[in-house]
Amino acid sequence: MPSYLVESYLADSETALENARGRARRTAELGAGVRYVRTTFLPGDETILHLFEAPSADELDRAVRLAALDFEWIVEAVEGSS
Repeated sequence: MPSYLVESYLADSETALENARGRARRTAELGAGVRYVRTTFLPGDETILHLFEAPSADELDRAVRLAALDFEWIVEAVEGSS
């Protein structure tokens, strides 16, 4: 199944971070075949990245919007090791 990063900007606040993680978990509940993998927060850049597995970018986009998870974009992610 494809992986996708959902990127947005977030102030360096523990409350805001927990809220964003909660909405990411809710995204998985609302999306058909969507699985929440993890969240990475870069406080120095005020950037937050949520990693999901989903059948398509369109299905993830639908679920993200239903969960009211703020985002700038959704992009496919390919991971690997050397």
